[in-house]
Amino acid sequence: MKITRMKTLRILQCLFAALLFFTDSVTADVKTRGAAIATVDPIATDAAVQALKDGGNAFDASVAAALTLGVVNGYNSGIGGGCFIVGRKANGKLFTINGRETAPEKAHRDMFIRDGRAQTKLSQAGALAIAVPGSLMAYSELCKKHGELSFKKHLTNASVIARNGFKVPDSFAQRVKGNFKQIQNYPATAKIFSDNDGEPIKAGSTLIQKDLAETYNEIAQHGTDWFYHGPFAKKTEEWMKKNGGIMKISDFEKYQVTYPNPVQTTYREFTVVGMPPPSSGGTHVAQILNILEHFEIKNIDSNTPEFYHLITEAMKLAFADRAHWLGDPSFTKVPLGLVSKKYAKRLAKRINPKKAGKVKTHGIPQGSTEHFFNKHTTHLSCSDNEGNWVAITATINTSFGSKVIIPGTGVIMNNEMDDFSISPGTPNAFGLIGNEANAVAPGKRPLSSMSPTIVLKDNKPILSVGAAGGPTIISQTLLTLIHTLDHKLSIREALMKPRFHHQWQPNQIRIESTAGQRVLDSLKQMGHKIYIGGYGGATQAIGNLGNGLEAEHDPRLTGKAIAFPIKK
Repeated sequence: MKITRMKTLRILQCLFAALLFFTDSVTADVKTRGAAIATVDPIATDAAVQALKDGGNAFDASVAAALTLGVVNGYNSGIGGGCFIVGRKANGKLFTINGRETAPEKAHRDMFIRDGRAQTKLSQAGALAIAVPGSLMAYSELCKKHGELSFKKHLTNASVIARNGFKVPDSFAQRVKGNFKQIQNYPATAKIFSDNDGEPIKAGSTLIQKDLAETYNEIAQHGTDWFYHGPFAKKTEEWMKKNGGIMKISDFEKYQVTYPNPVQTTYREFTVVGMPPPSSGGTHVAQILNILEHFEIKNIDSNTPEFYHLITEAMKLAFADRAHWLGDPSFTKVPLGLVSKKYAKRLAKRINPKKAGKVKTHGIPQGSTEHFFNKHTTHLSCSDNEGNWVAITATINTSFGSKVIIPGTGVIMNNEMDDFSISPGTPNAFGLIGNEANAVAPGKRPLSSMSPTIVLKDNKPILSVGAAGGPTIISQTLLTLIHTLDHKLSIREALMKPRFHHQWQPNQIRIESTAGQRVLDSLKQMGHKIYIGGYGGATQAIGNLGNGLEAEHDPRLTGKAIAFPIKK
């Protein structure tokens, strides 16, 4: 049998995978090419490694990981939610897949208004909170168009994990406990996440999800039509009718993923590739980087108040624009000028290096009436030996989404309707303010902060990064880029740096205490309001920044990242 160069590389790849399968993170000391995977859960990372060993590429590995995360990390993501995918193929082609959820046909602008007031509890839990899921179709498309293994294989493998069960980690048990009061309102959900005494499942117990396993198997046998045109859609409509919902089979039948052009900007000698609207992440990561390009970040110590102040001021300007301009470009006009260098230069001039500025409202980018974009969460990054790279951020929104599991399916449904502006000026679950651009409308996709990002240098991928954590996704991704690209830190060093976030409203910096008292005091003296909070999210990244292949999961959480490099 003739052994091609490709097969030889695959064999080497598998050998390295076998050697390093239980290694948390491996970095080579020479410039390398190889596979790397970073996810928030060890079981999901292992599933990705297995996909590579079975002859798949990075896109297969990412689908395997994503479907597995829907089993072992279902409070964050799953096929009941949505996702954004940014990919770079070995031949240099860039692509995106927009698997964001859509509002049902009967959704309308004032659906969450009662007696003249917005009722956020209706958009955050229960039947009306649910948008039409898109992740399943997006993963299927990624596998079909860019993978080498069958989607059926990935579904079948993940179903085995759901059927056999897994040991519940402490983080999972804590999420169940923290949301148990709402979970109890929905019998199918409570049944899965309660023990025999009706209490929240405990860490160390085995969680078996037979209904979810069966759902995965049915999709494996009958394709995504089983979900979007068949039994799942029918069961969902039946449950909706009994529980005050508006979603119908026709909403599922009309759902389609889209393939918009990536957002691209240059940042110094790098090209940064992100997701366009309805992701606000790609737009505003690019916008903030364009602003910061007017400052010598590399010469500003990242441990100083000056660094925190400068980045914060740029965040404020971008998030003010987000609140006004961003929405689904199929329904609203999102100015391309938001990511222009000329507009960023104007914004940069508004930053006072010594004092917190007052950002009263959004800016007006050039061409704002002429040129537009075309019509709790988890992140994973994967690369392979052939040069394929992918960044996927997926979500069902807040923990356990709407808290609803459609009976008999095991699928946790999202609460993405809360990501719309349910009433202009009313904060959502993350405190974000929105405008008419993100108002509810039938078939519309809600605005998202998800920011899957790939960085190129000399047209070669060097970094794939993204995060979980609501609006802090944007700031987490941004900080990782600055620390690695400007300050030349390794990915591990970058992820360990203190995090901070400003989203314009509320007017405060959310910051980790590890920034240090000197920084906190100095920022207060500059006029900033400080909120000392927890880590607020999780970042996963892989890269080859010049010192070998790296794969890192967020050090604040349990996860698994693995790199198995191959010397050139």
